[in-house]
Amino acid sequence: MPPESRLSAEGRPQAADRLDDDDYPAYTMGRAAELIGATPGFLRALGEARLISPMRSEGGHRRYSRRQLRRAARARELVDQGTPVEAACRIVGLEDELDAALRANEELRAAAGRNGDG
Repeated sequence: MPPESRLSAEGRPQAADRLDDDDYPAYTMGRAAELIGATPGFLRALGEARLISPMRSEGGHRRYSRRQLRRAARARELVDQGTPVEAACRIVGLEDELDAALRANEELRAAAGRNGDG
């Protein structure tokens, strides 16, 4: 059954689907910081630099997704190597843009090949 058809009565994805969703904000700030070996202050700094924008729970607490934690972990690697936080955030953003451009290029090549244009 496709994920889009497995919705609860309220129209939300079922719990099993959220476990596979890289964008589902499953982690509290404390747990997120623990997972990437950083401090909550580091995560706040990444939010201020706009590398990640955590969702907020109904109580106003920050919640992070796996995708955000991967970006935060990459920024932490750069900071641990001596890169300033702002520069690390810019590097991670540029790496993401490059990955997206490479994927788009590959998709265009594949489509051209299917259409006999390649």
